[in-house]
Amino acid sequence: MQVYKFGGASIKNVEGIKNVIQIIQSYGAKNLLVVVSAMDKTTDRLQELAFAHINGNEHKHQLLEDVKNFHFDIIGKLFTDTNNPVYNDVANTFVEIEWLLEEDAADTADYLYDQIVAVGELVSSKIIAAYLNQQGTFCVWQDARNYIQTDNNYREANVQWDKTTKEIQKHLPTYLAQGVVLTQGFIGATSENFTATLGREGSDYSAAIFSAALDAEKMTIWKDVPGVLNADPKWFDETEKIPQLSYRDAIELTYYGATVIHPKTIKPIQNKSIPLYVRSFIHPQEAGTEISSEATTIPIASFIFKVNQVLLSISPKDFSFIIEENLSHIFAIFHKNKVKVNTMLNSAISFSVSVDDDERKIANLISDLSEDFKVKYNKEMELVTIRYYNQETIDRVTVNKKVWLEVKSRNTCQIVMKNATNP
Repeated sequence: MQVYKFGGASIKNVEGIKNVIQIIQSYGAKNLLVVVSAMDKTTDRLQELAFAHINGNEHKHQLLEDVKNFHFDIIGKLFTDTNNPVYNDVANTFVEIEWLLEEDAADTADYLYDQIVAVGELVSSKIIAAYLNQQGTFCVWQDARNYIQTDNNYREANVQWDKTTKEIQKHLPTYLAQGVVLTQGFIGATSENFTATLGREGSDYSAAIFSAALDAEKMTIWKDVPGVLNADPKWFDETEKIPQLSYRDAIELTYYGATVIHPKTIKPIQNKSIPLYVRSFIHPQEAGTEISSEATTIPIASFIFKVNQVLLSISPKDFSFIIEENLSHIFAIFHKNKVKVNTMLNSAISFSVSVDDDERKIANLISDLSEDFKVKYNKEMELVTIRYYNQETIDRVTVNKKVWLEVKSRNTCQIVMKNATNP
């Protein structure tokens, strides 16, 4: 039994969907669980819609119509018979959003966000499941919210592993013995049966949850790249595929911001020693990258870039030392504001951190920190992390840059920098 995960880029249009169907059909008729994301940029569009609703912007209705039109255009090209049940099935799924938009946004922003944004995965999975069946592959559509049980931490829900594993093992093996099971990534449900999401790009994590609970033989993430690369092609003209990674190195790369795999993905499959393959849906015949328990050393340096960083420098107002009590208080404030630290360095009288620039979160964070500390900050910074670095690789990324912060360990170097021409 195996698990396949397909992201939004693989199903962004009719041609992409047909290609995914061929990959699924090449596996076989059963014992395959497929996890899909929302199509193309649908999550971004629904996020914009959610914020428009929360802020009382009437443009929200047009935003919903645009999302609906995009999906029904694809349905019309895949299903010439307008009596196919998928038309009503998808229309009824969008009704969940329409009901929310009819009333003022009285619930919490994070709750409303999850109820709206999750519809993207529900719609894409229903379309693909229906098309699989039309193409002669028996497919059972399943709602991931019936299986992945979470707490109420909307937008970053934590999985209740015992309940989740019990539900998956209780029902899914029977369906898998009959055919292909198709479900959604990114979403789960609370004990009150409200939709909760696992964090942006959380579909990889969903696939890992199902893989671990089902003791899958292997898990495959299908991407638009040939495997795990040593750098993002957006930043480097020349990149190299890493043919094999250990779980440890994969965790390190995702922790520091490598976007090819969601950070939470590795641990569930590592616990069960399930190998993970990252392969190309453009060239599905190629091997890709294998991530497993094999103790391998990455043969080349890997580069991870994060832009739009804020560098915060925090110090006591009375010029006392930064001690454990101060750090505990500082981290509590970061936790309260749900701000993740990307790198940090402390000295006797200051504590410096680099974080993603989320305007709302950072403003609240600085306000809370300023009650007890002096806070200085610089925006529009870049953070580059180099695994298995040397001086040559450091020099490569710091050309025409002013370095503001540099942190090194045995295998990893992190540099916070800015264009030398910027103030």
